Amino acid sequence: MATAPRQAWVRCLAPLATVAVLVLVPACGVARLWEPSREQVLERILPSAVQVVLEQQEDRRYRAGSGVAIAARAAPGGTECFVLTAGHTVSGARGRRGIYVLFGQQAGVATKARADVVAHRDTPHVDLAILRAETDQCSPARPGAPPVLGEPVWVLAFPWGRQMTLTSGIVSQVSLDGADRQPPARLMVDALVGYGSSGGGVFEARTGRLIGIIEGYNTARVTAQGTGPSWYIDVPMPGQTFVTPLSEIRRFLAEIGQADLFAEAG
Repeated sequence: MATAPRQAWVRCLAPLATVAVLVLVPACGVARLWEPSREQVLERILPSAVQVVLEQQEDRRYRAGSGVAIAARAAPGGTECFVLTAGHTVSGARGRRGIYVLFGQQAGVATKARADVVAHRDTPHVDLAILRAETDQCSPARPGAPPVLGEPVWVLAFPWGRQMTLTSGIVSQVSLDGADRQPPARLMVDALVGYGSSGGGVFEARTGRLIGIIEGYNTARVTAQGTGPSWYIDVPMPGQTFVTPLSEIRRFLAEIGQADLFAEAG
């Protein structure tokens, strides 16, 4: 909503001869007609959202997170689906058999597929992981352009390890990116998220293209005081949901030798 209208108005308002303006104005109108509707955007992004679960024996969950499919490849046994998620979601679990990805929850019925950790980083500067699972329900997201301040977004995640949740917001902060920047660039959106949302996809609301994944969020501690024992609760702070942008995701994929995953999805 922010990027395309701005480009359209720049084209329509550029200094041109009267005849050229008459020709270009209808063209701008036609370009807008080709923009996907809200329903088409949601239909495009909902299947790409997946849930990542870690289980112990007897199918007992001990950790859950969110993720987004970014690429599919043909494999001898079917189709390999590559899923992007937060590194801390699978930290300490690499090599274990109890890692699963749930596909198709937008339709109300989840398909559970065993997953392997291709690579992961869980450091102060990089919090990303790539999982691989075999499924016929892989619907990769398409990478988008660098976002601008105020751009509307959709966020898809599975807070508290439960059902898929769709929230909306805007890009509330954009940090400048640099090759030698430490720590790396970060985005913030004002969409509220909860525990278990890490790894969820953040999408351009206008096009449905992926601009990053949820890394975490700032909280404010609210303490109750009275005659009884004191207690507190950490409340997510509006406008301060941290997002790992595509620039960092692409750098991570290049480092692990999987830079072509986004190329295949583009």
